[in-house]
Amino acid sequence: MQQAAFDNGQYLQEQTGAILERVRRFDNKLYLEFGGKLLFDYHAARVLPGYDPNVKMRLLQELKEKADILLCIYAGDIERKKIRADFGITYDTDAMKLIDDLREWGIDVLGVVITRYDNQPAAELFKNKLERRNIRVYTHRFTKGYPTDIDAIVSDEGYGANEYIPTEKPLVIVTGPGPGSGKLATCLSQLYHDYRQGRGSGYAKFETFPIANIPLKHAVNVAYEAATADIRDFNLIDPFHLEAYGKTAVNYNRDVEVFPVLKRILEKITGMKSPYLSPTDMGVNRVGYAIVDHDQVKRAAEEEMIRRYFRYRCEYVMGFTDAETVQRVELFLRDFNLKPEDRKVVMPARQAAREAQERDKGNEGIFCGAAVELLDGSIIVGSNSALFHAASSLVLHAVKELAEIPEKIKLLPASITNSISTLKTEILNEKTISLDVEETLIALSISAATNPAAQLAMEKLKELRDCEVHMTHIPTPGDEAGLRRLGVNVTSDPNFSTKSLFIV
Repeated sequence: MQQAAFDNGQYLQEQTGAILERVRRFDNKLYLEFGGKLLFDYHAARVLPGYDPNVKMRLLQELKEKADILLCIYAGDIERKKIRADFGITYDTDAMKLIDDLREWGIDVLGVVITRYDNQPAAELFKNKLERRNIRVYTHRFTKGYPTDIDAIVSDEGYGANEYIPTEKPLVIVTGPGPGSGKLATCLSQLYHDYRQGRGSGYAKFETFPIANIPLKHAVNVAYEAATADIRDFNLIDPFHLEAYGKTAVNYNRDVEVFPVLKRILEKITGMKSPYLSPTDMGVNRVGYAIVDHDQVKRAAEEEMIRRYFRYRCEYVMGFTDAETVQRVELFLRDFNLKPEDRKVVMPARQAAREAQERDKGNEGIFCGAAVELLDGSIIVGSNSALFHAASSLVLHAVKELAEIPEKIKLLPASITNSISTLKTEILNEKTISLDVEETLIALSISAATNPAAQLAMEKLKELRDCEVHMTHIPTPGDEAGLRRLGVNVTSDPNFSTKSLFIV
């Protein structure tokens, strides 16, 4: 097994120390904007092998006696039902999930801030849901004058128009789902009210990507650009940092573009010269100091670029993104001399689909293939049939391989599959009996009650976590949900598994 390329212990020590130093610098009151995901940061885990996707929560647990948490969500994201891709849930649902997850870690959210609120019906419904569950909700409207009229922004009609959120602890962590959630505006609004009350609070930003102290074109930083290609983020050398210190530091366009305005706002609020000379100064980011194997990280980041390429190609055919997004990621692949087929599971999946078609030449249906790379490097394939989706076949073949179960032994006896067929066709009036991954996992668990082989196979499901999977066709909702719960890294070719427009 490969050694971890990232040292979580070193990161926790470095990042915690940097945050506490920043708190002490500002009258023992700091508003810390959390960039990126607070929990389940799977992008970081993929590009930094060994990175704990919940390491930020471990950090927060260490600081919880000193920290309050505010959760921001943009009203427009609620209204248009924006989706968090890695969980397949809307941002408002993700916000509620985050509150639950924090509670499981023994941490309560002080309140939820709905930003750029304008009485949108969906935002009002979300507000009602939370308040009726005894969660405090604050609404902040669009800041008057933003971003050019500093006098209007820093006034009682600008930040002053927002309701002040009382906090007790020296560190206030301001987080939220996705970019543009209003975290910065919430921090600055709080800062404005604090200074009106005579408290010299400060602002800083918790960063993960891009990593400031590694090269601009390091694969990890480029993988971040690929991950944000749909919102047109790009990395650059921080010109303010270079001018102030004569040192190069990597940052990204939105932080660099907003810095002059932010610096003026901070100076207007505090009545003093800004404590920051560059956007990099504002960030608290010690990730780069915990990388212990850059070669392994480079390979992992290149693999992530290919994953993003497949994801955006699928999103394009589904209408979720545009051609420019796909083209941007194609350019990243060329820069690193990468091809989609460099992903080890791509060609075996396509070959599995071709072989299925050869076996059933008289069938005019669509033939799908899937492949998984197990943690020992071996490749297992599956294809669709009258009984199983390709992904379902793949999962069954993989767990049989892991459990060393002979191919001729069936995990799902006819009594179970026939019963499911009857349910789907005669009772639920579905057109096909073919089982998706979710249905297959349920059937496997039923079979495990009486079939020792199925029990052994089911115990091996957990060994699929973090394995790489590729499919020749976009997974159906049941396949996608099942594979997500198994924790595999899935890509697919931009093909639909059916000619039907409505897929369940």
